[in-house]
Amino acid sequence: MALADGEADYSSWDSDDEYQKFIQNMNPPRVTIDNTSCPNATVIHVDSANKYGILLEVVQVLTDLKLIVKKAYISSDGGWFMDVFTVTNQSGHKITDESVLQGIKDYIYKSIGPDSCFLPSRRRAVGVEPSSDHTLIELTGTDRPGLLSEVSAVLTSLECNVVSAELWTHNGRAAAVMQVTDRESGLAVSDAERVGRIKGRLYNVFRGRSRDAKTAVATTGATHPERRLHQMMFEDRDYERRGKDDGRAAASGSNPGPVVSVVNWLQKYYSVVTVRCRDRPKLLFDTVCTLTDMQYVVFHGSVDTEGPEAYQDYYIRHIDGCPVNSEAERKRIIQCLEAAIERRVSEGLKLELSTGDRVGLLSDVTRIFRENGLTVTRAEVSTRGDEAVNTFYVRDAAGSAVELRTLEAIRQEIGQTVLQVKGHPEQPKPPVAAQDSPTRFLFSSLLFRPRSLCNLGP
Repeated sequence: MALADGEADYSSWDSDDEYQKFIQNMNPPRVTIDNTSCPNATVIHVDSANKYGILLEVVQVLTDLKLIVKKAYISSDGGWFMDVFTVTNQSGHKITDESVLQGIKDYIYKSIGPDSCFLPSRRRAVGVEPSSDHTLIELTGTDRPGLLSEVSAVLTSLECNVVSAELWTHNGRAAAVMQVTDRESGLAVSDAERVGRIKGRLYNVFRGRSRDAKTAVATTGATHPERRLHQMMFEDRDYERRGKDDGRAAASGSNPGPVVSVVNWLQKYYSVVTVRCRDRPKLLFDTVCTLTDMQYVVFHGSVDTEGPEAYQDYYIRHIDGCPVNSEAERKRIIQCLEAAIERRVSEGLKLELSTGDRVGLLSDVTRIFRENGLTVTRAEVSTRGDEAVNTFYVRDAAGSAVELRTLEAIRQEIGQTVLQVKGHPEQPKPPVAAQDSPTRFLFSSLLFRPRSLCNLGP
């Protein structure tokens, strides 16, 4: 099929084309930062020779740097990519620190410059380099109460320490990306026989009563956990599975579900994707990830999140140069985008724990949750030096609201805790003095730090 004048054939974007590399070297990216035109935000301009996946690369860098994108304008028709992002820090203010601004420019240039990977990155993250210090574990399977507790208990029994981990659950499915080290050496597990034993044990746990689990263990490499989790859930087709609790968020007036539409603009040979939903951090990253995973190219787009709702419009074609060509594919795009938005939306309580790291910490925390009838719907586990910073989204195993007496029981068992609860009718008051218990000194503190997103002023 012939393309109109001025339109590029993007069917070769999935190949390592030397001509594309030559164009990129002749036209290196330009990143400029404007801190004067907008009184309450920083404006970032990115210009570069175009290539498949470049939008995701830039958005991923902004997300990794914890910037909030308030507005964006996207244009990549022809051989040139031009984007404008209006961003703030997590407090809702413009970025004024010159070293931070220079770091933003350097990271974007490193991601899309002449020396960057030609294909869209699936593994790279800001500040993460390939290393032999960790063993990488990827798991997908059927979700069930206590799953994270069982997985972490198995790793502890196998003399493994969880350095970082992320777990997502959606539509009855679960996916996890974990980095572990050998308990004794503090390095990656290098013995092939032991790696196989870890893989087999985790497969049995994650499989449960079904046989559709997948387990991968690698002794080297780095991964962008959120990017990889989107891919794993997409490959697992979680967007097709509708559990009994599906639609509860959409039915809630306080947290309506996403509204996604896809229509064809035949005069310009585009498909137009429109997304309307409650705003939250990383929303742009989630939608761009999904379109890229589905092999669609965003030629033009606009994003506006100044307010309680986010508005996103994308003009897309498949990498073969065609718009959406069937009703079934149109519905699939809608399902996938809805799933990508909902994967981070967890009902229940958000708990954040900050304490000294040690082997078995994750196993002990999740065991306490499980024994008190709570299930983890999402988890972010990280280690900063000798400190573990863990965030858990929990709810009752039956899907009901967590009762106050359950929270008090957890407080009594852990000891010396400070716990705050979002969305609960009554927040439990911290005890005047910590109560003694057999596990009083299990943790130094259990803290909840709510993240607030300040909207731009008028």
